[in-house]
Amino acid sequence: MPHRFRHSVCNELYGDRPFAETCRAIHAAGYTGIEIAPFTLAEDAAAIPAGRRRELRSALESEGLTFAGLHWLLAAPKGLHVTTPDRALRERSWDYVRRLIGLCADLGPGGVMVFGSPRQRTSTGGAGPQEAARNLREGLACVAPHAAAQGVVLLLEALPANQGNDIVNTLEQAAETVRQIGSPAVRMIFDTHNTADETAPSAELLDRHFELIRHVHLNEMDGRRPGTGSYDFRSALEVLARRGYSGWLSLEVFDFHPGADTIARESLAYMEGQIASIS
Repeated sequence: MPHRFRHSVCNELYGDRPFAETCRAIHAAGYTGIEIAPFTLAEDAAAIPAGRRRELRSALESEGLTFAGLHWLLAAPKGLHVTTPDRALRERSWDYVRRLIGLCADLGPGGVMVFGSPRQRTSTGGAGPQEAARNLREGLACVAPHAAAQGVVLLLEALPANQGNDIVNTLEQAAETVRQIGSPAVRMIFDTHNTADETAPSAELLDRHFELIRHVHLNEMDGRRPGTGSYDFRSALEVLARRGYSGWLSLEVFDFHPGADTIARESLAYMEGQIASIS
């Protein structure tokens, strides 16, 4: 039997639409999962009260959607930074991550938290990349027990240098960090858009690091929707199918033209076509 993939989409694609309307649109486009950027919910999403959290969960579940997880964790509130040598700011930022773990758990079981946020984790304040990488590793290790207790998995994202980030630029570096932390609550994400600093093909990288990968983001190298460029999705899907991948294929685009509904619909159609070609 052909491998069955699960498809989700990141909600910031839908801009300022009310959350319930976004859920209806995602369901109508054919997706079964929703991934949420916290800043789309509130400036301080970790402070969202329990009643509103229940409303959000009810809205997505009423459309038959499953909560996939959170990403863009540190885009708001303004001023957060998790690797700065400023201890007070660093501790405040990690406390926010800790509180976001609670939000993630409240929105649905099995949610992941994608730790990208290049501007909030790159070296700064006189600290070099080595110190910043150590602070990132120590911070993740510190919040990992809380994530494990809440049933949440933190996913370290490799971000290329062209995104203004100078630490954890490749999957190998991300994998080494995850291994050093040694917690089942800290794993990795593979993002097709973030492979600029890699020297091996995506299929090889996925196969090599498969045991640590829990989530996949889909987009072209220029940030447009899958199918508008030349990325080799088919080879990547072949590896994921062969290895029995059970996580989400989550659409995350950075070019919102020609509109959310068209992008969501055409992306899913393209990916389903690629999946059918390997079946």
